[in-house]
Amino acid sequence: MLAYAAAAMAQASGFLAAYLAALVLGNMRLPHRAAVRGFAQALGWLAQVGLFVMLGLLVHPARLTAQIGHAVVIGLVLLLVARPLSVILSLTPFRMPWRDQAFLSWAGLRGGVPIVLATVPLTAGTPDVEWLFDLVFVLVVIFTLVQAPLLPWVARRLGVTDSDRPLDLEVESTPLDELGADILQMTVGATSRLHGVEVFELRLPPGANVTMVVRGGKGFVPAPSTVLRHGDQLLIVATAETRRAAESRVRQVSKSGRLAGWNTTSR
Repeated sequence: MLAYAAAAMAQASGFLAAYLAALVLGNMRLPHRAAVRGFAQALGWLAQVGLFVMLGLLVHPARLTAQIGHAVVIGLVLLLVARPLSVILSLTPFRMPWRDQAFLSWAGLRGGVPIVLATVPLTAGTPDVEWLFDLVFVLVVIFTLVQAPLLPWVARRLGVTDSDRPLDLEVESTPLDELGADILQMTVGATSRLHGVEVFELRLPPGANVTMVVRGGKGFVPAPSTVLRHGDQLLIVATAETRRAAESRVRQVSKSGRLAGWNTTSR
């Protein structure tokens, strides 16, 4: 809210300012990161519910049918010409693979943001612009119904799916300021290769150690030979200096298995 208000006072885009503020916060080392993220997601869902309720109050169904033809024509131009061209011009200098660019081109104009932006002329008091809101609303609804169900199929056909992307490891950091240490809480997910790895095989840096394993709702202090399993929760205590190295090491093993670090392909 502070970012939006500051940008609005400076006659800049409040939406862009809020996005950039979230981008910065999302890449910061925040304490209780998982809890903060869950709270922010809950607020986001509540905001979306309120947003769509308000947008629904602005919609007049009797006016929407007159915009169907225009919406289809404009949507096809956006889908087949304008969006692919903008993606190519924006991402080619960054050497993004053409498959990713093709997928982004197909993703299209969907969701509540275009509809919200279409309300700006209305809130600014511009006369005779009700048709613009109706047009954008119909455009978003039609192409959401057409494109959204096909996104998984398009992603598979283009080969842009990432089998490692499903959650394999959750990490939450709790700072212990007085002790100069952090507690890392890690959950071994269903796709993590930590399964079957013994604690000593993690080879954590000096200053970091696995102090507890919670399995089936029961916690115990692991021995070096304790074998980790899917669903285990680990508590790792690390000094502030070794916290990043310890987290990085566990992520490497989670991705590449117990031999992570011994060959160049796992680095």
